[in-house]
Amino acid sequence: MLLSELQGKDIISLYTGVNLGRIVDVEVDNDGKITALIAEPRKFFLRMFKSKETTFKFSDVEKIGTDVILIKM
Repeated sequence: MLLSELQGKDIISLYTGVNLGRIVDVEVDNDGKITALIAEPRKFFLRMFKSKETTFKFSDVEKIGTDVILIKM
């Protein structure tokens, strides 16, 4: 899977169903493996008053679908 395929996918909490944001970037270790997903809130209003980015460990990812990423949180 390419980074461009991950970008723009929504992150959804597996337990609550809450939309946690949209992928904007990833963190990669020295071996080239993804260690974390970086997301920002979808709503412009929230981005203005809340911290802009949230980091999720890649090990918490349960499933990567065609439109969303399910995460254990």
